[in-house]
Amino acid sequence: ENIWLCDIHGLVHEGRAEDMNPQKAAYGQPTDLRSLDQVIEGADLFLGLSGPGVLKPEMVARMASRPVIFALANPMPEILPEDARAVAPDAIIATGRSDYPNQVNNVLGFPFVFRGALDCRARKINEEMKMAATQALAQLAKEDVPDRVLRAYDVKTLTFGPDYIIPKPFDPRVLLYVAPAIAKAAAETGVARKPIEDLDAYREELHLLVERSRGLMQPLVRRARLAPRKRIVFPDGTNAQVLRAAQQLADDKLCTPVLVGIKERIRTVADAAHLSLNGCEIVEPVNGPTFDKLAEALWQIRQRKGTTLASARARLHEPVFYASIMVKLGMADGMVGGLGRPYKSTLRPALRTVGTEDTGTGVVSGVYAMLFNDRKLFFGDCTVNIDPDAETLAAIA
Repeated sequence: ENIWLCDIHGLVHEGRAEDMNPQKAAYGQPTDLRSLDQVIEGADLFLGLSGPGVLKPEMVARMASRPVIFALANPMPEILPEDARAVAPDAIIATGRSDYPNQVNNVLGFPFVFRGALDCRARKINEEMKMAATQALAQLAKEDVPDRVLRAYDVKTLTFGPDYIIPKPFDPRVLLYVAPAIAKAAAETGVARKPIEDLDAYREELHLLVERSRGLMQPLVRRARLAPRKRIVFPDGTNAQVLRAAQQLADDKLCTPVLVGIKERIRTVADAAHLSLNGCEIVEPVNGPTFDKLAEALWQIRQRKGTTLASARARLHEPVFYASIMVKLGMADGMVGGLGRPYKSTLRPALRTVGTEDTGTGVVSGVYAMLFNDRKLFFGDCTVNIDPDAETLAAIA
């Protein structure tokens, strides 16, 4: 390792007497060099914990290609990112400021480090636990970023790369990654007085703290994992938010997402959002044997309502109709749609294809859930039946 340590007095070297201590002395090397400017040549990494303006652009220009610069002095870093990129466009830069990418913030560490340590009654926080927290953050940075985090920071996408090498400070998932990692490391190193045996259950408890709806959804998630894998079709296949959700469902093995739309367009949106779509299927509503079969089925269902075979074929080019008829014919187990389009534009095709015969009552209903600390309330119908009579209300209930 070739590590040079500088402070306000210059380079820490062997034989230096000014402002020294054992910690600094450990990095002292035999050299005639005396300043940061003299040792920056060819450096791969600059880690600054000092003051503003210490690292000059001309120094950055002499660093190795694609240098890593952590300029963490606050509020003014050792060098501003724009000044560093002016001489090293390929630099990977982090600061302590929230108005630049890659903010290094202590809230990414200490709350969740202590949470994991306290939950397992750790005697101390050792180096292995700190390293576990670091590795957990590194793992999280490579995961797909959910929409709620994107909305919180008013960005369209965040993907692991030069401008996103560390999770955002207020990403609620940090708790779910760091605290269990701390508890696991504490148990493995023998400092946990009360080791946590089931880390998955512990992570789920933490999840309930940051996402109230988790308590409502988790039983359904558990059932989905235990049941045979279902095929769920998404007609909004070119919506980036839908694609992120589908990717998460596929990654968690909750279902097989089937995306409806022109494959090239879906891939373009997925590439822009840095999604692989592994585990997802794509179907195109274009002419072919499957299209002919679905068009024939739609015509058979709607011919008494004035639909011709030609108009059925035209309708089937609409992703919502295509997805709905897939459900009707058993080619998919369910459909999720409506994001980015009016409610009625998803519901009407479903009613005209799947119908209401299998409901047992001939009634369909919308439902909303409201979650409180001590109860859950479900409201139906707030969306479908405008003025329901008593029998309809009973059927909805």
